[in-house]
Amino acid sequence: MDTQALKDSWHLVAQSGDQVPLFFYSALFLMYPETRTLFPVSMATQRDRLVNALGHVVSNVDRVDDLVPFLQQLGRDHRKFSVVAQHYPAVGEALLATLGHFLGDRWTPALAHDWSQAYGLVAKVMTEAADESSATSPPWWEGEIILHEVRAPGIAVIRARLNYAYPFRAGQSASVSIALRPKLWRFFSFANAPRRDNTIDLHVRVVDGGTVSTALVHGAQRGDILKVGAPVGDRLTLDTSRPRELVLVAGGTGLAPLKALVEQVAYEGPRSNVRLFVGARTSRELYDLEALSKLDAENPWLSVVPVVSNDAFYSGEHGYAVDVALKGWRGQDVFVCGSEEMVQSSVARLLDAGVPPELIRFDEFTSAGGRAQ
Repeated sequence: MDTQALKDSWHLVAQSGDQVPLFFYSALFLMYPETRTLFPVSMATQRDRLVNALGHVVSNVDRVDDLVPFLQQLGRDHRKFSVVAQHYPAVGEALLATLGHFLGDRWTPALAHDWSQAYGLVAKVMTEAADESSATSPPWWEGEIILHEVRAPGIAVIRARLNYAYPFRAGQSASVSIALRPKLWRFFSFANAPRRDNTIDLHVRVVDGGTVSTALVHGAQRGDILKVGAPVGDRLTLDTSRPRELVLVAGGTGLAPLKALVEQVAYEGPRSNVRLFVGARTSRELYDLEALSKLDAENPWLSVVPVVSNDAFYSGEHGYAVDVALKGWRGQDVFVCGSEEMVQSSVARLLDAGVPPELIRFDEFTSAGGRAQ
């Protein structure tokens, strides 16, 4: 298989932008109309996800060790869409038709063979992971909303009780769906460590164009049922074999997984000191301050520092959370979570200040598990 030819051809196809997923789904639904029911009514976000996923796969096609875990997670996660093994050949046929359409004369028999071979391997890894996962866990869990509080404009804290045991780790996230927006799933981080009562907490902020986040904040209410996919991600989880002091830097609802880490330390007994810096634009957006202050007061190993960047009347720390955190950094592990822009700028600031890369933990934004608080 000529991996460079795959990369070069995909680069050419991707230059056609939105026309690529539009053609692909048109071809898929014309050739296999029964697949249309697997997708939401609005395909706008789905089109973006296709391009992002394909781009990730092709860019890593020559790095199998990096690619296989991504594909396995993708296969496990696609169970929530009711995707089964029989759907993969249909997708492959539509993909080859799409590539041939946009490559024109460049679509040679050799290139078609390489793409067919590559897709066959992708489908094999995904279906095997899905089958293995199906033997031990459902495609999704159901959770009844037992608490729904709008804490600030456009920000809600939601607690749901899942229907049975849900194995996850503090710092992980999962895709969530609500009946108000059927067949639409978005990733949210858990704001708690595992509990015996099977409850999970979500911190949700309305994002521009975010139909699921809008429904969760403004439409959901107690008694509604959420669907929750399998937990994903380990970049923000604690290495329990390596007790270290922690500096946690949160931006907005990026607080969620970092609060989960604090809860884990509280449950397991403190192994080290933890400093949590909570950044917001205004004091009104410090939506969880009451609960955080209570945690701070109850745990001598914990220090919570709210930081506001754009509120002249706020009497506490001003500026950006990462800059305030750096004032007291003394070699601790640093965890960062927030919007993609906040994470990128904070990590850059940490590196510029001399924090070794191996001590910085942050979540990557990918089509398989990007955060969407």
